[in-house]
Amino acid sequence: MRRELRGARILLTGASSGIGRCLAEQAAQAGARLVLAARSADRLQELAHSLTALGAEAIAVPGDITREADRQNLVATVVERLGGLDVVINNAGVGSWCHFAESNEEILRRIMEVNFFAPAELIRLAIPILRKGRSPAIVNVASMCGRRGIPAWSEYSASKFALCGLTEALRGEMVRFAIDVLLVVPGLTRSDLWQHLLRNTGRYQLDVRKGMPPEKVAAGILRALRKNCSETVLGWDARWMLRVNRLMPRLVDALLARQIRRLYATA
Repeated sequence: MRRELRGARILLTGASSGIGRCLAEQAAQAGARLVLAARSADRLQELAHSLTALGAEAIAVPGDITREADRQNLVATVVERLGGLDVVINNAGVGSWCHFAESNEEILRRIMEVNFFAPAELIRLAIPILRKGRSPAIVNVASMCGRRGIPAWSEYSASKFALCGLTEALRGEMVRFAIDVLLVVPGLTRSDLWQHLLRNTGRYQLDVRKGMPPEKVAAGILRALRKNCSETVLGWDARWMLRVNRLMPRLVDALLARQIRRLYATA
């Protein structure tokens, strides 16, 4: 199967910056009709205006997807302005680079709300509309941390594991509605996630400059959507880590443990 993006009605969360902005721009170039969601109203409106000026159809709907009223408004806008829905891309996310013992319940709950509960409930709202769509699909953007938990990414890993599990379960359930459910697992990416961390006290210094550019991740997501790939891993680091973890999980445990002992030797 090859999904045609021209004319596809796409709802995209986390669209104002990073991977989401690149997704919006590339989907618009492919001829998709877009409803864009994010909390940053100014940046979202600017993006929608720039895409519209290029001849695309892009509608900005600022809001917080963790709020039920905002999710309902988002889905209602899709129906009213586009007449239906073909694709939901759950891209919005938040993280905390902090060891679990030094974190707190508020951070854990915020991450789970944004990365898991919000996309889950948005999917639930969208299902009746997607059932009437053209080649309908749900695309969940997770992380390699959703397939292998990483120290200092404890809450983030938990939220992405939950999203991966939901995706796999829904893939079976949605067959009866002919809705495809796709999972994308990116590795380290130069995205705005790093500028908006809820906490940034992990001792290991991640060199985000070595990560993939968001444009490359966006292209990989849209390629997976076109080709209808059930699960797509993006980035050499993610492919390497997950391959080794699948074959030798105890080795990965040992390597990570050695790194943590070294970092906290003087603590």
